[in-house]
Amino acid sequence: MTTETKISSTRSTLLDENEISGNGRAIAMPAISVIVPTFNNGNGVMPMYRALRQGLENYGESFELIFIDDASTDNTYAQLLEIAKKDRQVKLIRMRTSFGETSALDAGMRHALGQRLVFATARVHVNMQSLPRLLQKLDEGFDLVVGWRTPRQDSGVNRVVSRMFNWLMQKQANLCLHDINSSVIATYRSVLENITFYGNLNVFIPVLAARQGYKVSEEQIEQLPGTFRKSVHVSEYIQRLLDIITVIFLTKYSKKPLHFLGFFGIIFAFAGLVMNLYLFTYRILGFGGIAGRPLLLLGALLLVIGLQMISIGLIGEMIIYTHAREIKEYNIETVVGE
Repeated sequence: MTTETKISSTRSTLLDENEISGNGRAIAMPAISVIVPTFNNGNGVMPMYRALRQGLENYGESFELIFIDDASTDNTYAQLLEIAKKDRQVKLIRMRTSFGETSALDAGMRHALGQRLVFATARVHVNMQSLPRLLQKLDEGFDLVVGWRTPRQDSGVNRVVSRMFNWLMQKQANLCLHDINSSVIATYRSVLENITFYGNLNVFIPVLAARQGYKVSEEQIEQLPGTFRKSVHVSEYIQRLLDIITVIFLTKYSKKPLHFLGFFGIIFAFAGLVMNLYLFTYRILGFGGIAGRPLLLLGALLLVIGLQMISIGLIGEMIIYTHAREIKEYNIETVVGE
């Protein structure tokens, strides 16, 4: 039996007794679960753990720490394993290969015991000791609180891209948040259970939560200096743009795809029809030939694309109609009288 298996077995016994032992004393089921994805964080693991633990101890409620090692290739996992052996309030999960932060959040949720969840990726280098500020904001009545990194310590390129992203999402989602994509949130388990996220959509959790009618706010947290990965690859911007389009489509047109595709389809089809009618009239009235003219090819192309988009939208409507009863697009806050 491996060391990890022994740790898991010991914890299973403790959880069956509905309690967790920390620092040699029995405490109740944790109220707060903190999920921290890590990847090649090296010597930053121990300071991060100490700051996180100190902040939560000062907050005064029972907690557990769940570290997700996303198949690090340095000594990150070894350091986390040493922490997990010494601190029974720490859970450690290691991925077989790198699956990304969304998968880490899902794995952390499945192993978390607390009803309040804090998700803070180590990638953004925030002061973990300040995370309880987000929990205090939850106590004020909000359902989800986003960590607003300020002042920003990462590169100018990252800050410019982040500003553009946040501006675009503010316009589309009507959310007055400064750092939607910080990947630092505090929320309730019930909120995340009512939100579908996959791929890279963990960045858009505040937008998806607001779409479900939850109260979303933000709280300033300190970003620490460090080595940050720069967004310099064009493919990353294309992927993020496609993610934005996906979120806009899912939040506004998930049950009415024809409204999205049909809008552009009608514009393209109408433009192509006008061009072709003009050329048709031009030829009928004998003003000249139209064979080989670029306008003819453009008009025909726009007309075909427009009709195809409308057709795809109609097919999407038929699929939605067939599975409408299986799609839950609303979220009930409370029911009185039952």
